[in-house]
Amino acid sequence: MINDNHDKKVRKAIIPAAGLGTRFLPATKAIAKEMLPIVDKPTIQFIVEEALRSGIEDILIVTGKAKRPIEDHFDSNIELEMSLKEKGKSDLLKLVEETTDINLHFIRQSHPKGLGHAVLQAKAFVGDEPFVVMLGDDLMESEVPLTQQLINDYEKTHASTIAVMAVPHQEVDKYGVIAPEGEVEKGLYNVANFVEKPAVADAPSDLAIIGRYLLTPEIFEILEVQKPGAGNEIQLTDAIETLNKTQRVFAREFKGKRFDVGDKFGFVETTIEYGLTHPQIKQALHDYIIKKGKALEKAEAAQK
Repeated sequence: MINDNHDKKVRKAIIPAAGLGTRFLPATKAIAKEMLPIVDKPTIQFIVEEALRSGIEDILIVTGKAKRPIEDHFDSNIELEMSLKEKGKSDLLKLVEETTDINLHFIRQSHPKGLGHAVLQAKAFVGDEPFVVMLGDDLMESEVPLTQQLINDYEKTHASTIAVMAVPHQEVDKYGVIAPEGEVEKGLYNVANFVEKPAVADAPSDLAIIGRYLLTPEIFEILEVQKPGAGNEIQLTDAIETLNKTQRVFAREFKGKRFDVGDKFGFVETTIEYGLTHPQIKQALHDYIIKKGKALEKAEAAQK
């Protein structure tokens, strides 16, 4: 398998958003988990904004049942826009209009068969171009967007590159993990193997895959015949491991800040972190946290 797409620019992104969101029930019984807000912005909007800041031109969101609110969020709302305009609320109007002027496409994954299967739905959209996959459970904060970092690497290597980050060793069984084979340059690794959710004792490193992938289109040939793996699902990590046998696949270590909004505590933590930088509530939230901390200290002291 030869990658002959060296001269093609990375213009397209896939955002899988077909999961059932069971970790956030009952909230996600009727609301897409990607629409749960971090203060005042749905989590999926953070992902779309990272793509746009990285120079992505076309975005495909892979949805499932009960995900229609995602499409509505990025669609024009004429009544709301007219109301805001008539009331002179130009700042709010600007916020609303920013979510509509985007080249967005949608496709439905009828059966949730895993991340690899979700990515496969984008085959016709991607064609023969390199592309990025961006998972909505991971919000990334860095001076250069992580997706842009992967694109920068591709422009030098013309090879698939996966974002990884060091995690506590006892948590490696929650992730796909790489077996690094030496650095090509600082933070960019050759990879011997990609392993999906290894047992803690068997993990080849603490470098875990964190939800940003730059892939060459040959991955689709592999996904079409990929057998189910961990969780009886078609795993993207397994397909990348196969791709790595015929093409070089690198790993880029991310040194910025990662927010995991895929579980309840991570979601609350992210909301607090974002709230502490939000111009409208940061001071009030800061004061509340200080006040709450002092009250807890006082209560603990009274119990001793």
